[in-house]
Amino acid sequence: MTSVSVKRYRISLLVAAAIWLGACVYRIDVQQGNLLEQDEIEGVKVGMTRNQVRFLLGTPVAQDAFHSDRWDYIYFFKQGRSRKADRRWLIVYFDDDLVREIQRDVPVKPT
Repeated sequence: MTSVSVKRYRISLLVAAAIWLGACVYRIDVQQGNLLEQDEIEGVKVGMTRNQVRFLLGTPVAQDAFHSDRWDYIYFFKQGRSRKADRRWLIVYFDDDLVREIQRDVPVKPT
């Protein structure tokens, strides 16, 4: 073998090793927001108080300073190498201290 072919062989071997090792990278699960279980979501009813909603779902992720009558519960989970993400968005509207409206399964636009 000539020195040029030995260099090409080594480079090819390094590239193949890099590709093979790149496939072994560990990807962590990404979870953000409030974990929204379906039975807890279904437990929220019109007429409940803010404290009752907070007890069921926890503190909302987003509270709009300009709209104190709206609580947004957002959940995002992406498992390691999976390309699919589980996204949920629940909006609870209040009149004074009581639930007026519940919007379940609000579409979440991926960014």
